Amino acid sequence: MTFAEAIRTGFHTINKRLQLVGVQAVLMIVNCISFFVVVGIPLGIAFVIFGLDLTGISNAKDVFSMLASPSGLIMKYLWLVLVVVVFVLFYILLITTLGLYVFSGSAGVVGRSILDPSLPFSMKQFFGEAKQFFFPLMWYSLLASLVFLAIAFMLGLFGGGIAAMVSAAKSQDSTLALFLGIFFSLVLALLAIAVILVFLAVTVYGIAVLYFRREGSWKAFREACAFLRKRPDAFWLYALVFVGYICGSFVVMVLSYPFHLIPIIGMIISFPLQLLSYMVQGYLGLVVLAVVFGYYYELELKEKTPAAIEPEMNTTDAGSTTPEDTSALQAPLQDETLPGTDKKPEG
Repeated sequence: MTFAEAIRTGFHTINKRLQLVGVQAVLMIVNCISFFVVVGIPLGIAFVIFGLDLTGISNAKDVFSMLASPSGLIMKYLWLVLVVVVFVLFYILLITTLGLYVFSGSAGVVGRSILDPSLPFSMKQFFGEAKQFFFPLMWYSLLASLVFLAIAFMLGLFGGGIAAMVSAAKSQDSTLALFLGIFFSLVLALLAIAVILVFLAVTVYGIAVLYFRREGSWKAFREACAFLRKRPDAFWLYALVFVGYICGSFVVMVLSYPFHLIPIIGMIISFPLQLLSYMVQGYLGLVVLAVVFGYYYELELKEKTPAAIEPEMNTTDAGSTTPEDTSALQAPLQDETLPGTDKKPEG
């Protein structure tokens, strides 16, 4: 499969299931309403009790005057501060869970569409895929978050070493320190971009492995690394569609930003424009997911017929054919039952 075919297939898959974009738009509206209900109302009550005049909230001096002695306010209204913090944390947990649930359903629908392109979209299918894929994706997301924190920590150590080197060079020669600072800053920036891009590619291909092979989180992550190491072109495809996603999102933001500057009218139309911008970004994100899923399926699963898979099972490291060794290869072929139904597709 060429890059053009993979991208065309990704657009075709999502264009036939544009309801997924509508689901994401509904999620954004729910997030906004829940923010007002869960965070806005308790925060407004806290502002009133703290003595902030909400009619002058646009004036920064009122906010700064209220926060002139924050320790005294916190000690005086400690219980209220704790309540607000609890509501904020609850809101973060709520939108994270909802977002992960919607993404699980969307990824499941995309994956099922790769397996059966003629299968139409239905909300029953969406909820069935979300129910099946939510917890595996949740554990995988936790693993990916830990890996990202480790990468950020290593980049932070590297940046700290560069800062120490530049500080030592300043005591010798300011020109040398300036040169080293610029040079190593560029190196660090390029390294960070490359590492983060590789991490994102592994993460997204790992989601494909997680869906098609039904592996555990760590095994899916490792298999995604092995797949990208074996197929470098898969990484370049992801880099290409990711750059396209960034460029498309930037164009949408540039086109919508001037309307925010229009007095009165800009405030009225800002929310619909923001919703439209979110829908376009969601559409492009789904296309990226469909491209990755389709490319992985074509290279790793579709070409492996049962006759081709059998020799691989008999030529493992120790010649083992235990269920643990063969389940990964059999998973895409065994999973014929459609989510949310008890029927199998007719052969």
